[in-house]
Amino acid sequence: MWFIPIVFIILLISGTAFAYLMGAVSVVTFVAVDKTQFLSIMPQRIFAQLDVFAFMAMPLFILTAEIMSRAGVTRSLIDFAMSIVGRFRGGLGHVNILTSVFFAGISGSAIADSAALSRTFVPEMKARGYDPYYAGAITAASSMIGPIIPPSIIMIIYGGLTGASVAALFIAGVVPGLLLAVSLMVMNAVIAHVKGHPGGASDDLPRFLPSLLNAAPAICLPIVILGSLVFGLATPTEGSAIAVFFALIAGQFYKGLNWKMIFEAVEATAKMTGTIFIILAAISVLGYLAGQLGWSQALATWVDSFGLTGTNYLFFLVIIFLIAGMFMDTPVALTLLIPLFAPQAMEQGISPIQLGIVLCFNLCVGLITPPLGKCLVVVSALTNLNYWRLAYAVLPFIFVQVLLLLALVYWPALSLTLPRLFGFSVN
Repeated sequence: MWFIPIVFIILLISGTAFAYLMGAVSVVTFVAVDKTQFLSIMPQRIFAQLDVFAFMAMPLFILTAEIMSRAGVTRSLIDFAMSIVGRFRGGLGHVNILTSVFFAGISGSAIADSAALSRTFVPEMKARGYDPYYAGAITAASSMIGPIIPPSIIMIIYGGLTGASVAALFIAGVVPGLLLAVSLMVMNAVIAHVKGHPGGASDDLPRFLPSLLNAAPAICLPIVILGSLVFGLATPTEGSAIAVFFALIAGQFYKGLNWKMIFEAVEATAKMTGTIFIILAAISVLGYLAGQLGWSQALATWVDSFGLTGTNYLFFLVIIFLIAGMFMDTPVALTLLIPLFAPQAMEQGISPIQLGIVLCFNLCVGLITPPLGKCLVVVSALTNLNYWRLAYAVLPFIFVQVLLLLALVYWPALSLTLPRLFGFSVN
């Protein structure tokens, strides 16, 4: 067994993709502990992990985001957000956050949001007198809204792993996502008054009605998705197909739709979907190994030794997932940790919907937290900003997000009221 950590470290240093690393180390461990007879069932275990109906929605939502982002929707959303909040002090910061809210209903991905908006907002905010690191920080922080407001790729993964209703998770994410946007705006307003950030002059602002009409197809997309789920017109998978159809119509409206663009969108979707699914496959091998060696039971016994139950147990998970989010990709952390901790949480009466919102929100904080901070990496790479100075600039927004996370743990109604109102079971 002693050489397994060495194999892991060598593969990690060599830059091996995480999925291949975990798969290889798991197989080597099976051999080392003399359980090679169980390797023959691996294909069945992998297929069982991926053969989840909820996962079918994932590639279609990714395709929707790819089509919309390539169709030129970003500019229309920025203009509409500018017409609403651009006139206030620190207006471009507010516009940045509000655009992320609109963009969240399209992409469902924080990485996609930060990549799409950083090239536009950071140079524009810098030109208007903002510190470029503050501009990069607020862009990275607001991109975290993407996976919280539906559609959300990570909520689909969570639903597939736990059997929780993806539709209920989508509905439950609306209020936390909007609260996150409001919290970031409050922090931006405070910083804007302290540092004297500029406000938008009225003659520089787009007119409200024309900008609303131009942004309407993009803004209507999340309404169409949620409406089909709330009124029982479609399952999340069927809703994702509707979203693709609607995205094609919107792409034609923005005059960005052509066969080359569609091909590129499908190609990008295949790559991203393949990446996520190969991670799920590798983690399924590791999960099976953990079951065979009794790691899951040992972990449960260790957690039980602390005597944590209910909300206290959920606070404990917040700490575990915050640390995990600092070092691991969100899909990796979800697929690795959810099977270990979620069953025990549900046995203690914690709603799987609240648990999903809290843990997905939790891991998303890691997207702007060093040392990994993938949204920080994206913004830093696209804007040529120093990573560590950018990480320092984002600290006030991390503080706000952690406070909201603790509120979501302490007050379950923040995430459960809306699903209950529309008749979804949250138990």
